[in-house]
Amino acid sequence: MGLDELHIASLVVHTSPSRVERIAAQIVAMPDAVVHATSERGKLVVTLEASSAPAMSLRVSDIQHIDGVMSAALVYQCADSLDAMNEELPDA
Repeated sequence: MGLDELHIASLVVHTSPSRVERIAAQIVAMPDAVVHATSERGKLVVTLEASSAPAMSLRVSDIQHIDGVMSAALVYQCADSLDAMNEELPDA
């Protein structure tokens, strides 16, 4: 891929229930990170965007190393050129 690309990943992050809010706050403070949902059982649904595979790997690693994170499981990942990502699709 070239320089103008977009990588998108989704993760399920698991922590103890008492740490969900603190960890969610740390994740949303990261660039291009969104916490879409949290559960009382200590799970968070997160999406990340990055401009390259190494940048995405670093963001995932940063989440894995937050104090209190038990696991950060990659659920989905895709990458494409910005042109392809911005292409208008016709209605079906």
